[in-house]
Amino acid sequence: MPSETATTATAAPASARFLIAQGTLLAFVAGYVDVVGFAALFGLFTAHVTGNFVMIGLELAGSGQGVLAKLLALPMFVLAVAATKLAVTALTQRGVAPLRPLLFAQAVLLLAFMVAGLLALPIQSADAPATIVVGLIGVAAMGVQNAKARIVLSEHAPTTIMTGNTTQIVIDVVELLSPGGTQKDVARTRLRKMVPPLAGFATGAVLGALAFATFSFWCVLPPVGILAVLAVMQR
Repeated sequence: MPSETATTATAAPASARFLIAQGTLLAFVAGYVDVVGFAALFGLFTAHVTGNFVMIGLELAGSGQGVLAKLLALPMFVLAVAATKLAVTALTQRGVAPLRPLLFAQAVLLLAFMVAGLLALPIQSADAPATIVVGLIGVAAMGVQNAKARIVLSEHAPTTIMTGNTTQIVIDVVELLSPGGTQKDVARTRLRKMVPPLAGFATGAVLGALAFATFSFWCVLPPVGILAVLAVMQR
């Protein structure tokens, strides 16, 4: 019969693998939903606000279409992050692990994003009230993921913004290839954590674009399913 030490040693890598897989799937969801929002809602980024600032500048210099939705995205994102923080605090005080409820909450918001998008079809104006509502629901969903990553899943690599991941991956690859590198073990460990989410985000972006072109807002069902499955799998 295996000893307790051996059992623990076997369980630890499995847990680490699950965390990497979970981070990769969340990155897939972020890339997927971000592309759907961008394609459907006239360049609105749902997973991060930096791109919206860029688009605001671009549209103010041009037609100005869709500026209101992008301006409203920031306060909605702030509200979603603040609500997530308050929810985590309340759940923790009650002795409830917050990750499962947050995953379900994000799944519900994405489902609402899908339904609102279907009801708003055909989307022909970035400034139509229905279009703005769809975008803000999507931003709220991804605001929950951003906050969740900072508060509950801090051991994960970032899952919504890949600039930092890409920068660190390049630095670590150079470290591994440098003959005089002194942090090779640290670099390998970090690469194992950061490369899968980057690949997941890129894959999600490609599949999200193809799925939206084929299925319109019905394509949001796979991310909803992923979040629901992850929620069920939490211990």
